[in-house]
Amino acid sequence: MNSLDFALFGVYPYICLTVFLVGSLIRFDRDQYSWKSDSSQLLRAGSLRWGSNLFHVGVLFLFFGHTFGMLTPHFMYEHFISAGNKQLLAIISGGIAGVLGFAGVSILLHRRLSDERIRINSKASDIMLLVLLWIQLALGLATIPFSAQHLDGGMMMNLAGWAQRIVTFQPGAVELLAQAGWVFKLHMFLGMTVFLVFPFTRLVHVWSGFGTVAYLFRPYQMVRSRRLSLPPGHNQPQQH
Repeated sequence: MNSLDFALFGVYPYICLTVFLVGSLIRFDRDQYSWKSDSSQLLRAGSLRWGSNLFHVGVLFLFFGHTFGMLTPHFMYEHFISAGNKQLLAIISGGIAGVLGFAGVSILLHRRLSDERIRINSKASDIMLLVLLWIQLALGLATIPFSAQHLDGGMMMNLAGWAQRIVTFQPGAVELLAQAGWVFKLHMFLGMTVFLVFPFTRLVHVWSGFGTVAYLFRPYQMVRSRRLSLPPGHNQPQQH
């Protein structure tokens, strides 16, 4: 382990997670009017439908796949699927989702840069975020050939072990990345950077998306129309 690896994969993750959580809380508390997706649909729908749907389907699958795949301890699934088969499943399913997400973000980025009205009404953070996600998805797809060279699941186990040790504050996380290639490390670095910039971009609307799950458990609301309190015949059409 060298000092650069320790800084990027031993210290930087905690900086990103702290800014992600504290920054999101501060923005929600102090700047709720900016807590939105800032959709440009009113300017031009067209390719937005295809780009947005492809992007969200691909990225949501990748997000949950990475979350559960990397943070689930091996002993919880080793009786059902081997590490090698799990990695093969991740390569196939992640590859398909990655292609969908990459196609979607490419459409969105081209739309935002090529349409003058949308470009003028875009914030610098909007374009920066799309470029960052475009590079991140491209790097994710670039890791597939390298992952295919380690179908025993060893590299996947090391990457998952790093993530699990980071979130549980265990020592020795950085050492697990000693054999990881530069593509994996760059992909991980940009992934953490997405969390770093999260509170300062339109990505904060993701919190609201997850928050809608609470509606499934919310008590029913009784809504009574104001017309029910009006005198009989009041709403009937009047003849003049």
